[in-house]
Amino acid sequence: MIEEKSWFDKTVGEVARGLAGTLRHMLPSHPTFTTQYPEEKLPVPPGYRGEHVLKTDEQGRVKCVACFMCETVCPAECIKIVAGPSPWPDREKFPAVFEIDMLRCIYCGMCEEACPVDAIALTGVYNVVSQSRQEKIYDRERLLKNAPQSLHKYDPALSSQVRYPLPSAGGH
Repeated sequence: MIEEKSWFDKTVGEVARGLAGTLRHMLPSHPTFTTQYPEEKLPVPPGYRGEHVLKTDEQGRVKCVACFMCETVCPAECIKIVAGPSPWPDREKFPAVFEIDMLRCIYCGMCEEACPVDAIALTGVYNVVSQSRQEKIYDRERLLKNAPQSLHKYDPALSSQVRYPLPSAGGH
């Protein structure tokens, strides 16, 4: 017949086993997964959806034709477009006002998928700090400024890509 341990023996044994596991993790030979952020940054995984950008065409003009597809499909209703007559003969309208409220945005990427002219993209930027709510409402100029330099120079290979990781520029 096997003798059963008392509750004290069971408790002390379990506590000792737990402490042994904790001590094993504290030893220097145990691998660490800590990143010393912000000095070290982990790479952004492919397909990550961060800050938005508006793309330009080969002539440096906004690609957006104010079709309202992104505004219509946005589940958060954070995109506002006001169309104006286009100053260029190859399109009827362009966005006189294009705003995205980044505090309302859920970064789903549906605007990017809905755009028929590939004018909007989500980047790998995720750590943009602001001092007020108003700074998080991005207008057309801010969205164009978010784009890396590779987007401002027309390259057919780049124009088909949808996600562009941006280098950090002092937290902005």
